[in-house]
Amino acid sequence: MGKDKLRKFAEVATFDNVVQLDAGKAYKGTWAEKFFKNQQPIILELACGKGEYTVNLAKLFPEKNFIGIDYKGNRIWRGAKTAIEDGISNVGFLRIQIETILEHFAEGEIDEIWITFPDPQPQDSREKKRLTHPKFLERYQLLLKEGGIMHLKTDNDGFYAYTLEQIAALKLEKVKETTDLYQSTLVDEVLSIKTYYERKYLATSKNINYVQWKFG
Repeated sequence: MGKDKLRKFAEVATFDNVVQLDAGKAYKGTWAEKFFKNQQPIILELACGKGEYTVNLAKLFPEKNFIGIDYKGNRIWRGAKTAIEDGISNVGFLRIQIETILEHFAEGEIDEIWITFPDPQPQDSREKKRLTHPKFLERYQLLLKEGGIMHLKTDNDGFYAYTLEQIAALKLEKVKETTDLYQSTLVDEVLSIKTYYERKYLATSKNINYVQWKFG
């Protein structure tokens, strides 16, 4: 590991807005009350990377709480540091493997979940690693309140098609969808938030897919 990554890992451990690994279990069912010190709704961003969506959503919606989840501490560092520097108090970060998410949040604790440009895991042998595989969707359904919303933004057409197949197979309620977000009528101040990776894709004229759905 390079010196810069080591520095970021060490620094992120000192941030009050970052919870790492098993420490997150202590907040299960009480994130709003214990971590954010309020009663506001909670929105998650999974595989948040540098946390651009988490931080920018928190700026747009101060009446809600946002938690970015990723395993790579050197990536979380950027979003967490920005939130501290900008005084954004309704945002936090949790460093865990997403497979363990039910150990850190209670059933019905979450209002919305965003998945923004995840690793598409294109190999057939890695299908179970895809964040919209049925085993993950089952977890999200448990975490979300009744009527809770799921969002996916991805540049990967194959992963997008795979996700639509899972939504159809499970007979979930698809609310919005487009295979070319920035040429659609759906784009707004929320969907126009751009991550580091999204800006790279757009620079090559890559289309951006988006789908929103509910579990009923």
